[in-house]
Amino acid sequence: MTGRLGRPRGSPARQPTGRDGGLPAWRPRGAHSVAGQVFALMAFIVVLLITAAALALVFQERYGTERDARHRSLAAAEAFAHAPGLPASLRSPNPTAELQPLAEAARRAAGVDFIAVMTPDGLRYTDSRPDLIGKRATGDLSRAVAGQPFTEVFKGSPSDAVRAVVPVTDASGKVIGLVGTGIEIATVSDSVAGQLPLLLGAAAGALLLGTGGAALVSRRLSRQTRGLGATDMARMNEHHEAVLHAVREGVLIIGADHRLLLANDEARRLLNLPPDAEQRHVSELGLDPRTTALLVSGRVATDEVHLAGDRLLALNVRPTKPYGGHPAGSVMTLRDTTELAALSGRAEVARERLQLLYDAGVRIGTTLDVVRTAEELSEVAVPRFADFVTVELLEPVLKGEEPSRGAGVYTEMRRAAMSGVRTDQPLQPVGDIIRFVVPTAPMAAALDAGHAVLAPDLHAAMGWRAQDEAGTRQALGYGLHSLISVPLQARGVVLGMANFWRAADTPEAFDEEDLSFAEELGARAAVSIDNARRYTREHATAVALQRSLLPRVLPDQTAVDVAFRYLPAKAGVGGDWFDVIPLAGARVALVVGDVVGHGVHAAATMGRLRTAVHNFASLDMPPDELLGHLDELIHRIDQNESGGAGDPAEGAGEAAGVTGATCLYAVYDPVSGGCTMASAGHPGPALVRPDGSVEFPQLPAGLPLGVGGMPFEAVELRLPESSRLVLFTDGLLEDRDRDFDTGLTVLAETLAHPGRSPEQACADVLAALLFPAPSDDIALLIADTRRLETGRIAEWEVPADPAAVSRVRGAASSQLAAWGLEDISFTAGLILSELITNAIRYGNAPIRVRMLRDRSLICEVSDGSSTSPHLRYAATTDEGGRGLFLVAQYAERWGTRYTERGKVIWAELPLTGGPEPAPPAPDLTALEDLAW
Repeated sequence: MTGRLGRPRGSPARQPTGRDGGLPAWRPRGAHSVAGQVFALMAFIVVLLITAAALALVFQERYGTERDARHRSLAAAEAFAHAPGLPASLRSPNPTAELQPLAEAARRAAGVDFIAVMTPDGLRYTDSRPDLIGKRATGDLSRAVAGQPFTEVFKGSPSDAVRAVVPVTDASGKVIGLVGTGIEIATVSDSVAGQLPLLLGAAAGALLLGTGGAALVSRRLSRQTRGLGATDMARMNEHHEAVLHAVREGVLIIGADHRLLLANDEARRLLNLPPDAEQRHVSELGLDPRTTALLVSGRVATDEVHLAGDRLLALNVRPTKPYGGHPAGSVMTLRDTTELAALSGRAEVARERLQLLYDAGVRIGTTLDVVRTAEELSEVAVPRFADFVTVELLEPVLKGEEPSRGAGVYTEMRRAAMSGVRTDQPLQPVGDIIRFVVPTAPMAAALDAGHAVLAPDLHAAMGWRAQDEAGTRQALGYGLHSLISVPLQARGVVLGMANFWRAADTPEAFDEEDLSFAEELGARAAVSIDNARRYTREHATAVALQRSLLPRVLPDQTAVDVAFRYLPAKAGVGGDWFDVIPLAGARVALVVGDVVGHGVHAAATMGRLRTAVHNFASLDMPPDELLGHLDELIHRIDQNESGGAGDPAEGAGEAAGVTGATCLYAVYDPVSGGCTMASAGHPGPALVRPDGSVEFPQLPAGLPLGVGGMPFEAVELRLPESSRLVLFTDGLLEDRDRDFDTGLTVLAETLAHPGRSPEQACADVLAALLFPAPSDDIALLIADTRRLETGRIAEWEVPADPAAVSRVRGAASSQLAAWGLEDISFTAGLILSELITNAIRYGNAPIRVRMLRDRSLICEVSDGSSTSPHLRYAATTDEGGRGLFLVAQYAERWGTRYTERGKVIWAELPLTGGPEPAPPAPDLTALEDLAW
């Protein structure tokens, strides 16, 4: 067994042998080791910093104490100088007797060493030392005599002090005396000296901690360096550098986080690494994408050939073992094999072909468009492989349909793409039908055989020349001389074919190696074309399904004037939808929603949600209650679909749930002008007022449908007449290049132009916000609100008295006559009689009757009871139970909706109904006794 340093465990260290260049044996840590030098340096720095910090704290404490003394002295002098009665005391016969006790009391209260009251020329009236009373104060007092208070550090008799002098003025502002206060320097020094033990103790503690920290760092460094000195470590580094950078094989060491830890000179040269490559992620080194993917994957590789600029490199990758507490990484060695390939004379061609195949993999299939994929195939091969390339596809492939699986039955295709080194080529243009009528022609032979066919000399290709004598004669005269025809096949099905042509620009004819390469290129392109075809089919299916599920014609109604737009995403049809649903009482529901995802599943899910919204709307639920039922329904659907095992062959594991759908549901009432709306995770609408101002009403944030757990909240707005509501999905506003808030700003600016019809507003919004290739579906619904004229509304309060039924019926008949609806007066009276009678008999006050003349006559009877009526089929012996049956027979539609304070039973009659019941007419008064 050997230790980490390469010698047997427990064996004595090898001593240096002088000139043999061997490394010295490990020595114990001492003053000359790196750890010892670091410890001494850190200890010196700690002592220096702590000494400087202690001195700074002492000076700072002294400065702070002196500054505090100035403030206290000035405050005490100002307070005493402005004390009430001080001017009078100064003018008294014996100022000392009056002021000395006061000055002493103020001195003790202020915590200063002295307070002296003086005349303007400095003669003391009071002082903390009585022997100084009557003596003149020393120092410059001229600033105070001039009326300016000041502080100073006074040095002189009787003692050094921090002194403040403040003038005393009379009522006229004349200086009549001075007040001097101060704290002696000895007191300031004593205060600073009292802080020295604490400062020294803190300094000692910091010194102890700093020295201890330096010792710990030194000990750690000693373990890392094995007690080596600077000279020993320098020699080891020289050995390391000499060995690592002298080898002619590139070495890269990659950390566990895929960052470059070390690269030798050869690796830098071969990979053209930047100077600051260390510590950068391998994806930032500018390597070939395949090389980057290899390093990131962490897999083992042996002599894999990769491109690096114009070089072919043989790469070897192995994982490293964890060391020094670091996680495992990887080491890669690389050799330049370009020179070896050049010696064989064929490596350059292989490198070009490898690069061309690499470029084909990158450039072919960038879109999911069949024609564009064919164009990419033709563009990538010109001019590096062929002078001209034509691509023909079967008609079903161009439409996204599945082509026939039979082989050798293709006699014509449509030219989908063509590229060449020149534009004056003699080949048939894109869009022409290309026919293969001669079996021996290269194209027909390739389709029949199922693999590429080479025609090295077109002059000798009699089958090709017989197919179109005039065209081939022109092609040969142009210079076309060699051809490879490759059938494009995927999953065993022929999709089309690619023809590679060489002309006079490339005198060398195609050979067998070119044949295999063309077949490989065609195979790669065929997979991309098939993917594009399948996407085209799915996209067309989803678009057809989406259009069949969305409303084609909006229903006629009076409440709003509506225009809409729906645009599917270029990347795939999604689940956006909108709807306009007429409700009872001339109201209308406006709906817009979005199902997360794209494709047929999203479109089908949208259809299910739209149907559910229609069903719930027919029950006349409030918006928040409707969204709650829709959320519960979706949650139940998700549970049922996720609980089934399903067919593993279908969906590829894709979840069929609908969680992630959003919806905005709004109900507008043209009678009151109120609009109630609720949102399930959907953006709120834009409201355009008649003056053109645009606002976005704040709706309570609701969770998307299917998440569950939180109730939805509704908001009611009162809309001015001729307001405009704009409902939309987020695909209208945001995309990769624009965020949602920016889209809202642009939308508001576009809508702020009154006087346009909804159709014109839709066109303007799309012109301002539509992206060239939207990544998400767009649903836009613009509704101009209308109000029902008061002349079309009739209302009555009904007392809870059966005798009131006939009076209301008579008033209703008069109103119908005023409206010119005498033809339906009898039917309306019959329905109102039944509804009012049952409201009186079974409902609660208040009872109200309302008639609305809209596209139909709407009769509404409301009461304060929430009891729901139901249709009964009375037997011949029953005395009652036929009232609601009669309403259902005579009304075009009828139903019940609930309000916060009861319910409304409504019935709709056509304005021009069918023939009236044959006379004699039933007695309406007798019918009032019927009940449901």
